[in-house]
Amino acid sequence: MASVNKVILIGNLGRDPEVRYNANGIGVANFSLATTYGWTDKQTGERKEETEWHRVVTFGALSDIVERFLRKGSQVYIEGRLKTRKWQDKSGKDQYTTEVIAEQMQMLGKPISSTESQESAEATSDLNMDEEEMPPF
Repeated sequence: MASVNKVILIGNLGRDPEVRYNANGIGVANFSLATTYGWTDKQTGERKEETEWHRVVTFGALSDIVERFLRKGSQVYIEGRLKTRKWQDKSGKDQYTTEVIAEQMQMLGKPISSTESQESAEATSDLNMDEEEMPPF
């Protein structure tokens, strides 16, 4: 039976990305992305908004681009898939976190720093790694 796990987001980074490297030297970037849904209340005519925060993770070459070019406030287009992982807190209790594993990214808007060279804004991550190679964070 066929299934689909695809996420498409356009939003702004809530803080600077965190980039780490796993034991194999593969970069892993984590950042929070805010998306805002807007509507008009039919009863009051008032404009309302609701912001949702998403945890986004990138690997490899895509993480290098994230590290070099994205900062708090950067607007990006993300395509990826959802992944829920289990981890244990300090008390040993199981916790679950759902993240967007980014497979493609397009930088939108103005660059945060105009001194950096303009490179291709589109990138695709090489996610052909085994689950064992994925870091626990």
